[in-house]
Amino acid sequence: MTRKNWWIFILMLLLGGGIFTYSMRGQNLHELVNKLGSLNWYWLLLAVFCIVMYLLLEGVVVKIFMTDRYPDFSWKDALRIPPIEQLGNGITPFSTGGQPAQLMALLQSGVDGGRASSVLLMKFVVFQSMIVINFLVSLIIGFHYIAEKVHALSLLVLFGFLIHFSVIITLLMIMYWYGFTKKITNLLVRPLHFFMKEERYQRMVINLNRKIDSFYHESIKMKREYRKLAKVCLVTLCQLLFYYAIPYFIMLALGVHGLNFVMVMSLHVLIFMIISLFPIPGGTGGAEYSFSVLFSSFMHSSAKLLLAMIIWRLLTYYFGMFVGIFCMMIHPDKVKKIEND
Repeated sequence: MTRKNWWIFILMLLLGGGIFTYSMRGQNLHELVNKLGSLNWYWLLLAVFCIVMYLLLEGVVVKIFMTDRYPDFSWKDALRIPPIEQLGNGITPFSTGGQPAQLMALLQSGVDGGRASSVLLMKFVVFQSMIVINFLVSLIIGFHYIAEKVHALSLLVLFGFLIHFSVIITLLMIMYWYGFTKKITNLLVRPLHFFMKEERYQRMVINLNRKIDSFYHESIKMKREYRKLAKVCLVTLCQLLFYYAIPYFIMLALGVHGLNFVMVMSLHVLIFMIISLFPIPGGTGGAEYSFSVLFSSFMHSSAKLLLAMIIWRLLTYYFGMFVGIFCMMIHPDKVKKIEND
C-alpha cells in the first residue's frame, strides 16, 4: 500500500475505535465484561466461518473466470484477490477502491490488463445481480419491519436499491444495446467538460469508452458460456448467503434465542444497502447505527446489542482489511500461458 493508503487505514481504525468508545457511554463495563466472558464460542466460530467462506467463495469465482483464460492461474492467486478487494473497498468512499486493487493484484500475477479488466467487470455484474435478487426477496420479508421501526431507514434502503438496480440496468443495456448505450453515456458525461481540464476530460472519456468496449466484448463471450455464468451465479449466491448469516450466529453466541433465521438475514441484506450510501469508507457510522437500530428488538440488553454490533463490525469490515494487508505481502505466482479466446 502507498503511504496515503496506510494513513487512511489507520484513520479508519481510529474512527472505528472512536465510534465503539462513544457507543459504550453509559454502559456498565462490568456487565460488558461478563457478557463477553459468557460468549458461546461454538456459535461465534460459526460466524467467523461464514466470513471466511464469503472470502473463499469469491476466490472460487475468480478461479472459474480465469481458468480458461489462464489455465495455470493458481488457487493461491485466486484466493488472494478477495481480501485485497476488501482492503481497497474499506479505505475508499463508496467502496470505489476495490476494483483498482483487484486489477493491481491480477497484474502482479502477470495477467493481461485488458483481460483482467474484463474478468473484473463480469465478476462485478454477477455480484450486483445477486445483490439485487437477494434484496428483492428481503424487501418482501423484512421491509415492513424497517418501515414500522424507522421510516428514515426505509427511505435509505430504497435509495440504495435504486442505485444498485441502476447499475445492473446500465450493464444490461451495454450487453444488449451497445451502440445506443455508448452514445447516451458519452452524451451524459459531456457537461463535465465545463468543469474539467481538457486533457483530463479526454482521458476520462477514453477510459470510459474502453471499459464499455471491454465489458461488451466480454459479455458476448459470456453469453456463449451460459453454464459457466450459471455456476458463477450459484457460487456468488452462496457467498452472499454466508455473509448475510453472520449476525444470526453472533446473536446466538450472545445467548439470544428464538430468532427467525430468514428475518435476520433479510435485515442484514437491507443494512448492506444502507451502508453503500454512506460516503465515508466502510460506511463507518451509518453501519453501526443501522445495525443497532434494526437488531435492537432482538436484544433487550444494551450490553448484548453493543457487543453484537462490535463483533459484527470486526468480522464484516476489519477482518477483511487485515487479511487483505497480509495477502498484499504474499508474492504472487506468475502465469505462463495465455489461451486465445
